[in-house]
Amino acid sequence: MAHPIRIAIAGYGNLGRGVEAAVALNPDMTLVGIFTRRDPATVTPARAQSAVYAWDELAARRDEIDVLVLCGGSKSDLPVQGPELAASFHTVDSFDTHARIPEYFASVDAVARKAGTVALISTGWDPGLFSLNRMLGEAILPAGETSTFWGKGLSQGHSDAIRRVPGVAAGVQYTLPSEQAVETARRGEGAGLTTRAKHTRECYVVLEDGADAEAVRTAIVTMPDYFEPYDTTVHIISAEEFARDHSGMPHGGFVLRTGTTGDGDRQLIEFSLALEDNPGFTASVLVAYARAVHRMAASGEVGAKTLYDVAPGLLSPRSPEELRADLL
Repeated sequence: MAHPIRIAIAGYGNLGRGVEAAVALNPDMTLVGIFTRRDPATVTPARAQSAVYAWDELAARRDEIDVLVLCGGSKSDLPVQGPELAASFHTVDSFDTHARIPEYFASVDAVARKAGTVALISTGWDPGLFSLNRMLGEAILPAGETSTFWGKGLSQGHSDAIRRVPGVAAGVQYTLPSEQAVETARRGEGAGLTTRAKHTRECYVVLEDGADAEAVRTAIVTMPDYFEPYDTTVHIISAEEFARDHSGMPHGGFVLRTGTTGDGDRQLIEFSLALEDNPGFTASVLVAYARAVHRMAASGEVGAKTLYDVAPGLLSPRSPEELRADLL
């Protein structure tokens, strides 16, 4: 039997913790360690058996690592770390700045091809599984239109904006798909829908002692850029309710492709996700694609890759024979 795929984690925030948990659920994988830019002595992993190393130890442990999962942020970490680490490791990451994916791909690809490594970029669920379903919808229904909706999902940037409003002790904001917009898209009439028209915003706020609830509500719903252009609802709740119901990181959404075939027959393809923990799910996708990266590298492939380059069967721990017998 082949040895377990040796996974290492680069960066230990919410995503890194998710990867740690996901690797533990896959019997064909083992965690080499967590590599952090912090002092390793100050990092307590979620699993006691997980080893924590200084970032500078990555190079010395290169031969112990089959795939390095990059868990840094897309704004400033991955644009530097992606190309840098692809020079020494097979990697997988979740770079999610959509507009910059082509240039990021090019920067990683140049390094990976020279080094003979495989570097899978921009996986997760959007970009990631949603991207895959947008492509499938277009390929299967060329005469049609695609709509993507996000939510119910916690928006970290908008939640931070709420917490900066005077009188707010704690607050979160969820993005929700507009039911009216969803039905419009399902009828094949969503071509003119903007992102704003497709979503509403729902806020849950704990007030500071003595704060004016209506003043806080008004300040939120009239906030330019963040809330003013949207249909926004503000719920004032207790600190106890906030701690009980709003401490997670849910997200999700769906991709719709409507189109016609034959003599104008209407068809609908729909893919949806409902996630209680966004980083945990994203991490699980990264880990499945790390398996694919390991197999692609073993077969001699090199360079940067996206989900569009990965055969679906490579994600599964099962053999091709098992997949044909049990799932096909």
